[in-house]
Amino acid sequence: MPTLFRFLFILTAIAGVIYGSMVALVLLVEPREREVSVRVPSERLNPAPKK
Repeated sequence: MPTLFRFLFILTAIAGVIYGSMVALVLLVEPREREVSVRVPSERLNPAPKK
């Protein structure tokens, strides 16, 4: 039975580290806003008429 507790403790510790790193990312990292422009080929806007 002690190996089960050790296994569950290790899984809980790993989950805690992952959760803590996610919280740190949310609180410490600020996203940069920038303008995005995408060129659309004219063939997609004005397709050639089908015969």
